[in-house]
Amino acid sequence: MLKEENKLIKACLKGDRKAQEALYQQFAPGMFVICKRYTRAQLEAEDILQESFIKVFKDLQQFKQQSSLYYWIKRIVINTALNHQRSKLYLYPMVDVTDLKESSNEHLKLNEHSMDDLLKMIQDLPQSSQVIFNLYAIEGYKHREIAEMLDISEGTSKSQYARAKELLQKKLQETKKNYGRG
Repeated sequence: MLKEENKLIKACLKGDRKAQEALYQQFAPGMFVICKRYTRAQLEAEDILQESFIKVFKDLQQFKQQSSLYYWIKRIVINTALNHQRSKLYLYPMVDVTDLKESSNEHLKLNEHSMDDLLKMIQDLPQSSQVIFNLYAIEGYKHREIAEMLDISEGTSKSQYARAKELLQKKLQETKKNYGRG
């Protein structure tokens, strides 16, 4: 696989349109899912994906193979999504939420919901909570890293994550009740 990936990268760097199309086809579907997690609208996710792949092809010569191509592209997609959302985040107050209580024995029950349902619930979160939930719970960043990325305090990252969890928990409970499982 690594040999094929290297061959594909070299062809892309030479401007081979078929290789660029192959690279896009290989990675775009998975990256589009990431884009959708950071947006509310399909068109917005498509714009982020397109902008990301423009950056991928523009910066491909900088790929040093210290990680897989997938993770390198994923990082570009996440950064592009964050840059796209950054201006929106400042439209909404992102303050420490101190009145939320996080219980260590509370776990989100996800096995009864489809991925589309869960994605919709994440997309419905307030923008600041949505971004932080994605970065922490899905992408695996630490609150310190998120704080640096978004130029917020670590406490704000933690509280927005707790808020997102609380809102998701409520949505999951509502869904359960609506389907007569409660």
